[in-house]
Amino acid sequence: MDISRRRFLATAGFATAVSAVPGRLLAEIEKRTPPLPDLTRWSDVRALFPLAPGLMHFSSFFFVSHPRPVREAIDAYRAAIDANPLLAVERRLFDPNESSILEEVYKAAAPYMGARPDELALTPNTTTGLALVYHGLPLAPGDEVLVTTHDHFVHHEAVRTATARAGAKTRRVALYEDAANVSVADVTTRLERAITPATRVVGATWVHSSTGVRLPIRAMAEAVRRVNASRDPARQILFVVDGVHGFGCTDESAAELGCDFFSAGTHKWIFAPRGTGVLWGRADRWPLIRPTIPSFASRSLYESWMNGAAPGPTTAKDVSPGGFLAFEHQWAMTAAFRLHEKLGRARVAARIRQLNDQLKHGLAAMRHVRLHTPIDPALSAGIVCFEVDGLKPEAVVEKLLERHIVASTSPYRVTYARLSPSLMNDEREVDAALRAVRELSAT
Repeated sequence: MDISRRRFLATAGFATAVSAVPGRLLAEIEKRTPPLPDLTRWSDVRALFPLAPGLMHFSSFFFVSHPRPVREAIDAYRAAIDANPLLAVERRLFDPNESSILEEVYKAAAPYMGARPDELALTPNTTTGLALVYHGLPLAPGDEVLVTTHDHFVHHEAVRTATARAGAKTRRVALYEDAANVSVADVTTRLERAITPATRVVGATWVHSSTGVRLPIRAMAEAVRRVNASRDPARQILFVVDGVHGFGCTDESAAELGCDFFSAGTHKWIFAPRGTGVLWGRADRWPLIRPTIPSFASRSLYESWMNGAAPGPTTAKDVSPGGFLAFEHQWAMTAAFRLHEKLGRARVAARIRQLNDQLKHGLAAMRHVRLHTPIDPALSAGIVCFEVDGLKPEAVVEKLLERHIVASTSPYRVTYARLSPSLMNDEREVDAALRAVRELSAT
């Protein structure tokens, strides 16, 4: 957005719109935001992102570059808040006579996730969502939370701190030994064998940022269901998924994977504003959660407090963390989900699969490279992990950067180099990355 447009948004006419109800403000902002281009060409999609020229960005899964429609939505909401902070925030969140602007966010995210708006909580990131679930579950001494050895630090920490507080215990299981040759049968067999009578929760990560493995969540959910079929209803196992690296790059909806709770930041593959995320839960599972942070999203919770009454059963809105936030970022989540709606989830997933297939097959053909990510696209997504003979992963990343290719390393005890083709890349850049890795054999 150029300077003249920024000034335009701050004019008296726009400031007057701040006092409008949420739907009218949203319409006003959309009216003042240029329409999206056609986007049938991937080059036009790439042009939405203000990435530094002269570099090939293969780590866009890490932290988002805001695409143009998201930047413009953020700027417009910020202008509205700056023009009149009280009216912009109070009327949109707390006025009992108006609908909350957060409803617009729920409505935008729910279709993409295959969910209902009332099944969603808004969070700042995956980490917070996982912590809200694990610390909210009614764990008791003797209960066990079973997670995998492949999960990220934040998943393990959320479980460790929650079980320590409850007097419960944590156990980890390896679902595969060789990432490149993982199989659905091996994963589900290992999971079922690891479940004990004490297991109350199973936690897993959809796509592993350590190896690029994409777990068969639906098959794992079915394995949990088989165990639950012989259990007392009060001892049913809950299945919690860190879904951030499958969310936005695969053609599957979170609510249809078969898990009970699904946490994902939206500031990665979804391209939503930094510091935003979603937490989905089955409607009948939310009453099990004890909220950790007071919510600004739940009007009924506030009214119970005002009337001196006990709150009702927990809902998703009750779990959404409250407090004053960067509201312009949270509200602009709608722009990201509408961008994905325009692009089409299946089309995005097919493009990312095409580029990742090109990269994986190219790496697999190199004798000095060991590919750790499965070739099978059903067991991988948008992250490709590999090793180069004679070079530490950090050295691989540095040498690629010398060739203007932005790669990364996996932050785990055993680390690999990573390249992640996304909508910011094209076939030519994948070829350039392969050529650069091939040249590393000579060094």
